Amino acid sequence: MSKDVSRVLLIEDDASIAELQKDYLEINQMEAEIASDGLEGLNRALNESFDLIVIDIMLPSMDGFEICRRIREKKNVPLMIVSAKKEDIDKVRGLGLGADDYMTKPFSPSELVARVQAHIKRYQLLTGATQENDTVERAQILIDKNARRVFVLGKEVIFTTKEFDLLLFFMEHPNRVWMKEQLFRQVWDMDDLDGDIYTVVVHVGRIREKLKKGKLSEIPIETIWGSGYRFNA
Repeated sequence: MSKDVSRVLLIEDDASIAELQKDYLEINQMEAEIASDGLEGLNRALNESFDLIVIDIMLPSMDGFEICRRIREKKNVPLMIVSAKKEDIDKVRGLGLGADDYMTKPFSPSELVARVQAHIKRYQLLTGATQENDTVERAQILIDKNARRVFVLGKEVIFTTKEFDLLLFFMEHPNRVWMKEQLFRQVWDMDDLDGDIYTVVVHVGRIREKLKKGKLSEIPIETIWGSGYRFNA
């Protein structure tokens, strides 16, 4: 395949599921590689170049949560967790470890393809930006959009890809209430296919925690109960 084709790693031990996902991704002009073991998947994720990684939770040798945590310590590549585990606590845990999305099995292969394409497209657009220097500064937070760096009270704080995207969206659209479903559509560039808003909730929580660690006295992202969130500036 062309070097411009997006490359996806599927860490999945069910051969039939992995092959089906691989077929659908390749039909849609992506290159898909399969790792059927958790440790193998982690090693490939850390040592090879992929545009997105899909991770099952229940795997031999190392579970998907641990894989997600270790990848996120080293890389900002988009991560999607897929699992038959439907409990909210598992979704919150996966997203809290740095996953950009969580899909519950069973799901249609076309839905997987749609989400993979959306995550890759947004990541490539944001990391490949070529515009002139552009910054946003509000509430003692400064974002360098081109360098994708965040400074709180003058000191850099590290955010994952989707944390950065969400914080930037808030700062570019201050003093307005955004529903969780709206934020999911705007920041993840996807419709809320299954009504799951935990992705937004967890990412907002992580942003708040990092702003607190950055010694910001007042966290500008306010929860508007029954409505959503507002960035106060």
